[in-house]
Amino acid sequence: MPTAGAHAWGRGLFCAAGLYCAVAALLAFAADDRGAAELVLEGGTSGPVPFPHALHQEKLEDCQLCHAVFPQRRGAIEALKAQGTLARKQVMNEQCTRCHRERKQQGKPAGPTACTTCHRKT
Repeated sequence: MPTAGAHAWGRGLFCAAGLYCAVAALLAFAADDRGAAELVLEGGTSGPVPFPHALHQEKLEDCQLCHAVFPQRRGAIEALKAQGTLARKQVMNEQCTRCHRERKQQGKPAGPTACTTCHRKT
């Protein structure tokens, strides 16, 4: 017949294995959570902006080039604008357009710089 110490050791091993599995699953989910491949950003009166998120991840590699300004969560840009933390056109004009112009000047593949190229009036 097993002793009380053996039961406690078995329970501890079982709990440790469960904790290990939970942490491994969480880390795997976080590593794979790169957001949607395609997004549609709110574009104000000029219309929504289709955004190829996966393409930007592939080309830029460093998420913080954009996400230093706003967190990596759905609706973050609009929430920060509503709070007054981000100016109305700050992301599009200061982040997107600036980066596209800089890349073009460096001779690298670059995205559009004209407003009407990205904004889609509905």
